[in-house]
Amino acid sequence: MKAKILSIIAFFIFGIFEISAQYVPKNFTLQENTQATQWVENTYNQLSMDEKLGQLFIVALYTNKGEEHIEQVRQLVKKRQLGGLILMQDNPERHIQLVNEFQGYSKTPMLIGMDAEWGLFQRIAVAKKFPWAMTLGAIQDKKLIHTMAAKIAEDAKRMGVNWDFAPVVDVNTNPKNPIIGNRSFGSEVGNVTASALAYSEGLQHNNVLAAIKHFPGHGDTDVDSHLDLPVVSHNLKRLNSVELAPFKALMNKGIGGVMVAHLYVPALEPQKGIPASISKSVITDLLKGQLGYKGLIITDALNMGAVAKRYQPGELDALAFKAGNDIMLFSEGVKEGKRLIRQAIEQGDIPEYRVEESVKKILLTKYYLGLNEYQPRSTENIAQELNNESHTAIVQTMYANALTLIKNKRKLLPLKISETYYYIPLEEAPYHTFLEELQKQHRIILKSEEEIASIPKNAKVIVGVHKDNSTAYKPYKISEKSKAILAQLKNKHQVILSVFGSPYALQDIDLKKIPTVLVAYENNDDAMITTAKALQGQSKIHGKLPVEVNRKIKNGMGVTLKPSQP
Repeated sequence: MKAKILSIIAFFIFGIFEISAQYVPKNFTLQENTQATQWVENTYNQLSMDEKLGQLFIVALYTNKGEEHIEQVRQLVKKRQLGGLILMQDNPERHIQLVNEFQGYSKTPMLIGMDAEWGLFQRIAVAKKFPWAMTLGAIQDKKLIHTMAAKIAEDAKRMGVNWDFAPVVDVNTNPKNPIIGNRSFGSEVGNVTASALAYSEGLQHNNVLAAIKHFPGHGDTDVDSHLDLPVVSHNLKRLNSVELAPFKALMNKGIGGVMVAHLYVPALEPQKGIPASISKSVITDLLKGQLGYKGLIITDALNMGAVAKRYQPGELDALAFKAGNDIMLFSEGVKEGKRLIRQAIEQGDIPEYRVEESVKKILLTKYYLGLNEYQPRSTENIAQELNNESHTAIVQTMYANALTLIKNKRKLLPLKISETYYYIPLEEAPYHTFLEELQKQHRIILKSEEEIASIPKNAKVIVGVHKDNSTAYKPYKISEKSKAILAQLKNKHQVILSVFGSPYALQDIDLKKIPTVLVAYENNDDAMITTAKALQGQSKIHGKLPVEVNRKIKNGMGVTLKPSQP
């Protein structure tokens, strides 16, 4: 009875239920919107209550966990009529086969999501890796980010993926952040916002939904939410000016999804220890109420330690829906979650109109993404289509535009054909591609750490700091041994220091006697090739640091160096 009264009150407050979503395809006509609304109404009315509740859940599908796991997902799709899947590791052909099969079981076509912040490579090893967000944050021409995201959208659609859970809009103000770091566009709100908008529009202009994350801001944390619950203890003034600022700036930009983080923010949630992802104060009152967001609101993965340690599967899903989320991601308790949501509605703890609100929003977004006319994908040539010359051209353009010259005091760059240079690689990652590219045009002599004493005094020495960043979460710190070698070299030679890793690697390096310092951001073949070409004067260097490294190495630093070669 209480639930019915609440539904009646809601009817009078909101009038006839308006079907709306934040994302609308470009150039969608009034007639097309009318057709969309009709499809939503017809589809919604054909669903049972159990099927409507199924729309609220997305579960994970792995191809590397064996047939028993796949069969479990198959049965969930058949019996529970899920709203969607999130594709995890690893085989693209098998993923496509399964998505085609599972869509066939679905009364309503499923949203197919993927964490593809740096392209499908994040989950599919044969795909092309695109740069981390921090690398992109150094790029001044944000149109390039739009172009890159459009390519990611092309790859996603080829796989049957229609929702990329990206970009990250957390402002990374904490160098010790273990889970955001390279995934953030930087430490300055304006740059993060502009970069995220370009990325989101690159996806959505090509009919793949974006999801800005992790609301209300995961940038100043020192705990990995995959393992435990981080706490963001800033006051409201600070939260509004930093953590919340990019989200607020992007609220009216048509971005279709917001992902809510598993972190505790005392200034926003009065009840101690309640994660944002199940906080009515954070989701319903702030995100939907104060900020007026009308798009899909989705939890971060519900298997993460920050919440999975504290709540049971199903219980967690019901709490998340009650707080205001539309979709529970990576659910591990669909059956129980449905039961508890129905029970909460019957008891009046959740207004019944919430189901209609969320499900119609989900259905409308599915229509906008073309899922009302879903076409199965082919597995033919998929690996080659996800990683080819067109990808490499875009990726190398991104690295070239991100390359940041902190200083070039003795004008050691660009390198001169007439000079002899010595090259010393430091740290643990491969360096051969960089050396080989440099040696194509210049006399570069490789020296090991043990051979430093044989280098003539006051020689020009290129030092490559090659950090292992095979994943976004690798440590960026330079070893004490490497720092000692660098200190020895800078006192006797003219050093050109190139950091193939996070700019945070420079935190405790004294750069006073090092005349030339560059940040290349990542250590892979594409980054090394483009850096070598830039050092040789083949391309312009004009990236800007996206983060504040320390008091001397500030956000926005970067010297422009014009190419010396046509």
